[in-house]
Amino acid sequence: MISTPSACIVAEKEKVAKVVLMPGDPLRAKYIAEKYLENPELFNTVRNMYGYTGTYKGKRISVMGSGMGIPSMTLYAHELYNFFDVDSIIRVGSAGALRDDMKVRDVVIAMSASTNSKFDVQYGFPGTLAPTADFDLLNDAVSVCKEREASVKVGNVFTTDVFYNADSNIPSLCRDLGMLCVEMETAGIYWEAVASHKKALSILSISDHMFRHEELTALERQESFDEMIEIALETAWRSL
Repeated sequence: MISTPSACIVAEKEKVAKVVLMPGDPLRAKYIAEKYLENPELFNTVRNMYGYTGTYKGKRISVMGSGMGIPSMTLYAHELYNFFDVDSIIRVGSAGALRDDMKVRDVVIAMSASTNSKFDVQYGFPGTLAPTADFDLLNDAVSVCKEREASVKVGNVFTTDVFYNADSNIPSLCRDLGMLCVEMETAGIYWEAVASHKKALSILSISDHMFRHEELTALERQESFDEMIEIALETAWRSL
């Protein structure tokens, strides 16, 4: 039995790469590893939160699920940063579009995240600790998108703790304030990266629209976000 400081990740430290892609769905982690990584090795199966390490264009990259919501995302991110010496985490997740000019499978890069979470209270900062992306990762991701001539929107997203919100006016308010989409993890990974003195970026694919009857199936969310994944892999590769 491998001894680790974690109850949720059981792996030898050297089995995890310095940069990790983190989808919420562990089955999307499996999909990414099997489709894009050379010689992927499964390093974690605890709670079925699959983690793999392989090579991409000659460099070691890991991919691991995070689960849903800030508590789950930051639990795994904290352990990867602090127990396994990971330098950078790139979230590859799904989101609900807010703008009229967006459609399913569009890609969003989160420069910052507005949120209703109080997760940052623990840090004792006398104000609101702004959740923002690491500039180097953000800059690399935008450069990758320009080279690919990919249609990508960069800006503020809304990270919510509430999937089924009793206040039906929230999406309209978020749209009015210029937010691109709604999701559940970005603010948390940005806060965790700051607290751990590490790097993070959130790249999102639109899975549904908050104002139109457009949505992908569960399987499509798992296996049809290739453009986002490829942008994230190229960004990860450049960071190493």
